[in-house]
Amino acid sequence: MLKGISPIISPQLLEVLARMGHGDEIILADAHFPGESFNQHVLRADGLRIADLLEAILPLFELDAYVPAPLSMMAAVKGDQLDPAVEEAYLKAIHKTNPNVAPIERIDRFDFYDKARGAFAVVMTGETAKYGNIILKKGVTPN
Repeated sequence: MLKGISPIISPQLLEVLARMGHGDEIILADAHFPGESFNQHVLRADGLRIADLLEAILPLFELDAYVPAPLSMMAAVKGDQLDPAVEEAYLKAIHKTNPNVAPIERIDRFDFYDKARGAFAVVMTGETAKYGNIILKKGVTPN
């Protein structure tokens, strides 16, 4: 155990967060996401919800302030509907450390998959919410 670091952050996840550079992206993926199909660097966080991981990660992780949208989620496929409670739960966790962050950008499913291919890592969680995946773009830690 380390002081000041949430116990839900595994040593592997802590290492990945530390190794990422500014502009790198990490995906917190729901349990349905085909992470292994899109990225070779997959970490497991089974049983954990994404809102809880956001709350644990964001005190350690600077979001990119130089892009219009440092947070991205998948847009609903035609005929599907988003559950607004999912984004609300994420924003509640995000705003604890990033109260002025830009709104979450919604991107097409296949654009999301393209971003997954280029992401630094994918964290497979136990999140069961449909369209629960979120991309975090790392920024520069201020002085």
